[in-house]
Amino acid sequence: MADHQKHAKLKRPALGQFARREWAVIGTPCGEIQRLADGLIARLHERWKVAYVDADHAKADSSATALPGKIGQGAQLVYTDRIHYHQLEWRGETGPFQFRPLFNATDAAIVNGNHFTARQQIVVIDPRKAESLSRKLDRLTDVQLILYASGGEEIPDFLRSAIPKLSDLPAFRLEEVDAIADWLERQLLTSLPPVRGLVLAGGRSVRMGQDKGLLDYHGAPQREHLYRLMAALGVPPSLSCRADQLATLPKKLAALPDTFLELGPYGAILSAFREDPDAAWLVIACDLPLIDETTIRYLLERRDPTRVATAFQSPVNEFPEPLIAIWEPRAYPVLLQFLSQGYSCPRKVLINADVKLLEAPDPRALHNVNSPEEYREVVEALRSKATN
Repeated sequence: MADHQKHAKLKRPALGQFARREWAVIGTPCGEIQRLADGLIARLHERWKVAYVDADHAKADSSATALPGKIGQGAQLVYTDRIHYHQLEWRGETGPFQFRPLFNATDAAIVNGNHFTARQQIVVIDPRKAESLSRKLDRLTDVQLILYASGGEEIPDFLRSAIPKLSDLPAFRLEEVDAIADWLERQLLTSLPPVRGLVLAGGRSVRMGQDKGLLDYHGAPQREHLYRLMAALGVPPSLSCRADQLATLPKKLAALPDTFLELGPYGAILSAFREDPDAAWLVIACDLPLIDETTIRYLLERRDPTRVATAFQSPVNEFPEPLIAIWEPRAYPVLLQFLSQGYSCPRKVLINADVKLLEAPDPRALHNVNSPEEYREVVEALRSKATN
């Protein structure tokens, strides 16, 4: 008898305790970790959104009267707009499930490994903390870098036993902040989420009166035309569809049926992230018949993986176009958050999120076709262009 599976099998995103990319610095006093973090953040912040995680035990006290401000007076949560930044204090449970939504907007987290664990580690060889480090070997699950503090030229035997491939790891002096920052940036650049393609072909085409994915503008059904465009640009495509469409789809097209139902394009995007939560999804709708290779390439080349999405600004209004856009992995929890508040409009998400907006090289490429009249107009215009 097969084992009963109580919960649905979901692909979990590659998250750490706090962020997708995180490094716990361990093996040296907290002051050294803080100075290193200051230097790294100063060198990386113009391109990357870097977080820092630490603990302050200076005023640790179990009594409520020792706590500061409104928290000390019994408030559960205090938010303060500091004008140039925001401050949030709260009581309650903390752990990966609470931290990850807060750190979703960041590209990397530098963690004080004396107090917290992280998915990857940077180990400092420092005689001052050698004994303490020897008691925390269980935290060294994926050591990526070795740093030598002053007087820490000798690697302790306990580390050689705990890290079998230690001699193969890159190493710097603790004071070589520029070199360490360069190394971190290389890790971020080489781990950018891959881009996958999603052709939105699951709409019911009520206004058009026939399936918009089957309309022929370029010598093939539009859904196949877009599919081929993505493949030609090196973006592995999938065809977003309803479950009842699967039997009629060409076998040569990789289908990705909706698993978030009755939500239109919003559900299609969520279904794509459910399929692969670690990919960025290039989404293109079938009702954009003038989208061409130049426009898609322009979008890909200007992608900003540090944002929720990269999208074109509508030539008709100031709003982003959600159905010709690259949605980054960090968009997945944002989309779910909006859904939990009763919203299923992808444009509303982009309007209220950190998005890179582009002007289309040819605004006509964003022309949307939804009615038979508009279809005939575009077909006639394409024919006239081909004969001239």
